[in-house]
Amino acid sequence: MKTIAILGPTASGKTELSIRLAKRHNATILSLDSLAIYKEIDIASAKPTPKERSGVPHFGIDAISPDTPFGVTTFMDIYREAAAYAKQSSRSLLIVGGTGFYLKTLMEGISQIPSIDADTAAKVTSMMKKREDAYRFLRSVDATYASRIPSADRYRIQKGLEIYFQTGQPPSRYFAKHPPKPIITDLSLFEIGVERDVLAQRISQRTEKMIEMGLVDEVAALEKRYGRAHNPMKAIGIVEVLEYFDGRLSFEEMKERIVIHTRQLAKRQSTFNSTQFPDHLKAPKEVIEEKVDKQLSGT
Repeated sequence: MKTIAILGPTASGKTELSIRLAKRHNATILSLDSLAIYKEIDIASAKPTPKERSGVPHFGIDAISPDTPFGVTTFMDIYREAAAYAKQSSRSLLIVGGTGFYLKTLMEGISQIPSIDADTAAKVTSMMKKREDAYRFLRSVDATYASRIPSADRYRIQKGLEIYFQTGQPPSRYFAKHPPKPIITDLSLFEIGVERDVLAQRISQRTEKMIEMGLVDEVAALEKRYGRAHNPMKAIGIVEVLEYFDGRLSFEEMKERIVIHTRQLAKRQSTFNSTQFPDHLKAPKEVIEEKVDKQLSGT
């Protein structure tokens, strides 16, 4: 089984390219996108439609409901499922998505977390009601670990405390004894490069298309069903519409903010891809398509 990852900022054409390649080479696609994983968030996530996905097995799309919490381990489980399917069906696996952090974690792995018993879980849950106090306690028992995480990072504060109380070891010492193991061991990496002005134009066009497709109505339905507390309701394209609902933005200002925030996201993604991955080919989409074509066909 060949495993190929295609990186690129949002609106760079990754989705369209991956589906075209998958259809041409009978491949499976794994989406590593923190918004496309949710059911019912179709327009805001810019996920491919069921018609576009037709004939290509997809994993990581429409996997959970918007009120279901998830973390990187969820994507690890989905990767294992996708890889098993691809291997069993003698297909290649294309990994595509804008959330580079998840791919990096698959390549580097994460340390195994110990089983947390009910007493420890209850104790930490109680401590986390006062997050700042919990962070100060964590810093007092493991300044090394605490210095690596923001004081507002509830997830890692909680995990650090659970490890400390469950094992009796500072989390930094525990992780030193249990180093991460890569999940993916054989991967070809490519990145779509897009000129800044071209990408800016594509982002503006995509935003207009999302509005025309009914983004405002989609967000209204999501808010009615799930409220605003869940993580996906803070995503770009959703939070701006909610601000429009609140009267803090005009309709035109809402669209402008979506464009601005999406451009900022694309810049962060490009920086992450350039600095956090091993050396890889970064080139225009046409060049990447040609290179991946050759690799998938074995020529």
